[in-house]
Amino acid sequence: MKKHQFNHWSETKFLKDIVTNPMIEVGDYSYYSGYYDSHHFEDGCVRYLWGDETSRKLFNPIEDFGWHLDKLIIGNYVCIASGVIILMGGNHNHHPDWITVYPFVDQIESSYEPKGDTIIESDAWIGMNAMIMPGVKIGEGAIVAAGSVVVKDVPPYTIVGGNPAKKIRKRFADHEIEKLKEMRWFDWKREKIEQATPIFSSSSIDQLYEFYQREIKS
Repeated sequence: MKKHQFNHWSETKFLKDIVTNPMIEVGDYSYYSGYYDSHHFEDGCVRYLWGDETSRKLFNPIEDFGWHLDKLIIGNYVCIASGVIILMGGNHNHHPDWITVYPFVDQIESSYEPKGDTIIESDAWIGMNAMIMPGVKIGEGAIVAAGSVVVKDVPPYTIVGGNPAKKIRKRFADHEIEKLKEMRWFDWKREKIEQATPIFSSSSIDQLYEFYQREIKS
């Protein structure tokens, strides 16, 4: 697979410009910063997900086995740092309740179990070398600290860290989070987002809410 090389740590690539796998859905302005990892987003950051060019040539588990494959769904304005691993469903053939976890070839068809779609909602930030396990949902505005292993869903606007990742704190007060969830700024038209950029680069949720009521909701 052709690698998308990064020339410097400051360089990022919009996912919409580099994703070709039909099992990956990406929103606007979400980016991958992969300089230190030197991996293609679809062949290093995202792992064990059928649908890339090579795997499509090798086999088709949907047609061959009737599997329902998990998808990776990424919202708008998501930031994914170098070294992040998003572990997907291509290797869900190991059963801890069976006598062996070894995936014998003649049992592959019946052994697969989907974990559910992995979802990274809009405005989330996934820190360097974090790992997201299959079927996890990262809520909007959430932050995953560097080196964390996320094994369960992360609520919106919450910072998590560690292995396994645990809640560190909420980014804002509950009433402010409710306003942010109502506004969903990342779904606004780009021109409105650019108009409100000075507010986004502050902590004034009330000011943003005033802008929302005046420019978006009205």
